Amino acid sequence: MKERYDELVEKLKRASYEYYSLDMPTLTDAEYDSLYDELVKLEESHPEWIREDSPTKHVGGEVISKFEKVRHVTPLMSIADVFNEEELLDWDKKIQKQVGDVEYVCELKIDGLSVNLTYENGELVRAATRGDGQIGEDISHNVKTIKTIPRTLKNKDSLEIRGEIYMPIKSFELLNEEREAKGEPLFQNPRNAAAGSIRQLDSKIAASRKLDAFFYHVPLTNYKTHFEALEYLKENGFIVNPNIEKKKNIQEVLEYIEKWTELRPSLPYDIDGIVIKVNDLSLQRELGVTAKYPKWVIAYKFPAMEVQTKLLDVIFTVGRTGQITPNAVLEPIKIMGSTVKRATLHNMDFIRERDLEKGDIVVVRKAGDVIPEVVRNVIERRENTEVIEKIENCPICGTHLVESQSKIDLLCPNESCPARNIEALIHFVERKAMNIIGLGENIIEDFYNMGILNDFTSFYHLDERKEELTELEGFGPKSINKLLENIEESKKNSLENLLFALGIKGIGEKNAKLLAKRYKTIENLMQVEEEELKNIDDIGPILAHNISSYFKDEENVELITHLKDLGLNMKYLGAETKHDDRFTDKKFVITGTIEKYSRDELKEIIESYGGKAIDSVSKKTDAVIVGESPGNKYDKALTLNIPIWTEETLKEMKDVFTRYDEQ
Repeated sequence: MKERYDELVEKLKRASYEYYSLDMPTLTDAEYDSLYDELVKLEESHPEWIREDSPTKHVGGEVISKFEKVRHVTPLMSIADVFNEEELLDWDKKIQKQVGDVEYVCELKIDGLSVNLTYENGELVRAATRGDGQIGEDISHNVKTIKTIPRTLKNKDSLEIRGEIYMPIKSFELLNEEREAKGEPLFQNPRNAAAGSIRQLDSKIAASRKLDAFFYHVPLTNYKTHFEALEYLKENGFIVNPNIEKKKNIQEVLEYIEKWTELRPSLPYDIDGIVIKVNDLSLQRELGVTAKYPKWVIAYKFPAMEVQTKLLDVIFTVGRTGQITPNAVLEPIKIMGSTVKRATLHNMDFIRERDLEKGDIVVVRKAGDVIPEVVRNVIERRENTEVIEKIENCPICGTHLVESQSKIDLLCPNESCPARNIEALIHFVERKAMNIIGLGENIIEDFYNMGILNDFTSFYHLDERKEELTELEGFGPKSINKLLENIEESKKNSLENLLFALGIKGIGEKNAKLLAKRYKTIENLMQVEEEELKNIDDIGPILAHNISSYFKDEENVELITHLKDLGLNMKYLGAETKHDDRFTDKKFVITGTIEKYSRDELKEIIESYGGKAIDSVSKKTDAVIVGESPGNKYDKALTLNIPIWTEETLKEMKDVFTRYDEQ
């Protein structure tokens, strides 16, 4: 069970980083909430397990390094979540027990990006993201492009104001249409698009995205109620959501939730719940806060949205590794602001477990930005259906299918299968692979079918077919030149990008970097024996066999030789590992905020000198690097008598840090 606890902590930490810092969430809100709830229950029953880096002890995401850091005057705390009526009633009972009957304010929970505005003498001087709750990113240059945000206040006040930047659904759909036409990757949802827009270095890009904002909080106000503070915002030109309402008791709150659960699809922007606040500010202060949450506010989170539609057909697709995936063809249905026509059915076991047949009325669920999935059939509405048969041959090349090692999935063993080739080409150009912008999935499929693309080397021969490309719809001279520039630029990528792009079975981004850093050149890696690879941490026997087999294949060797002749870099371009007794083979924990370096930069420096940055303090920790506002890790380090490195310690290491700054 302790292993499950540690697994949950790591999963949720990674999910938070992807959500807040990368704007590339891989977990839906519902999945995250479920894992978080499981973590809370484990910590309640086993408090001795609680780690300092547990997501239950920290707010939000990390600050990215390309924007100036801003310390908030008052912290931006998270809001605790509830997921059903029972949990909401329990929260209300706690409120009543502490302060008696209260009036609530109900607000729609806008699914966007939190923003904190700072006004001095009535002038907007700064806009910042939530960041980690204490320190955010200065995004003033982009926020000032949002026309509905006042640049000056009538009464010349100095104060902070908080709200949510969002992208209207219509703007989101237009933006994705434009990106698809250019062959650029699509945004997953409006929140993701808004966050990506507001973190652009070029404010012209943010200005073109048609962002908007609602405002809902004034910290440190002298007003008596939250509702009065909202009126102040309106009077000063801020857009306050028109659907905010006062409620006398929790029953009225439940009626408000029921109303907006039903009306949610009709809104021109995304919401993912309802926020309920105690209206009286003196009672808010009396109720106080926990280490992470204010006690006077709660967020009721909507469950994953489900709709019913007809399962018209099932088509089987082939991935780049040959895996066969059944996909539902659905009668088009609107769900969470977008029209759904397809949903994954995963594999034949999934279809059998849910007793699905063609012609069934099915329940389709979409939570956050996840690909829609078929949850169940509506058996009482079944009539004139057709059994979904397991296919024996590849739907593209006709090759007889084989079972995977797990016996769950079906595979096309034909490595020359067109579908596998198309998926491999799509993977090759992805951002974390060769990052060739301007070649979307549809374009690659069209180019493959037209014979313009056939293998990885053909990307680097597109300049020879420039005249042919100009005759294609949507490819003017400007877009073709830009595409060719991007292809040329991709030749400079580091070795790990190429290793990931090649699609060696089981080799992801992390292992590609590990191998590139260890062996420096692709020639070195190609000569390594399987036995040596097997003994590398995080590689193991299966991946070792896959790597060794790949480089022993003559066709793959010819491919790499051709790519090298075309000018692709075959070397690791990352920082070389240097030896320094203060770092090499030592373990470091970082706690608090270091003024000059982000946590990721410190980790990079430590690793470049052969050290390792870890999360938890133990007797095996060699030093704890302490910045401003350190947590319990600092106290534990003192108890265990572990050396403490402060910012002054780092400044004294001029030979290490000056060299890093100059890179």
